[in-house]
Amino acid sequence: METTPGEFQLLETLIRQPGRVFTRRQLLELTRGDDRFVSTRIIDVHVLNLRKKLEPDPQKPVYLRTVFGVGYKLTPEDGA
Repeated sequence: METTPGEFQLLETLIRQPGRVFTRRQLLELTRGDDRFVSTRIIDVHVLNLRKKLEPDPQKPVYLRTVFGVGYKLTPEDGA
């Protein structure tokens, strides 16, 4: 699977702490540093693209999950 640098950084961040819920702002800071000119919406774009590459059915993600009102998490293999 090929990823863009941004997708890779996001996936790497999530893999380091599976099950942890990250806000968009946290993910932006952890992947882009202190770049104040980038919108947190770029995280949503990366998540959408990663789901297309990783999920069996991107419309019903099982790995890269949305935590409504908070952000995103990578679900461990055991589904926790």
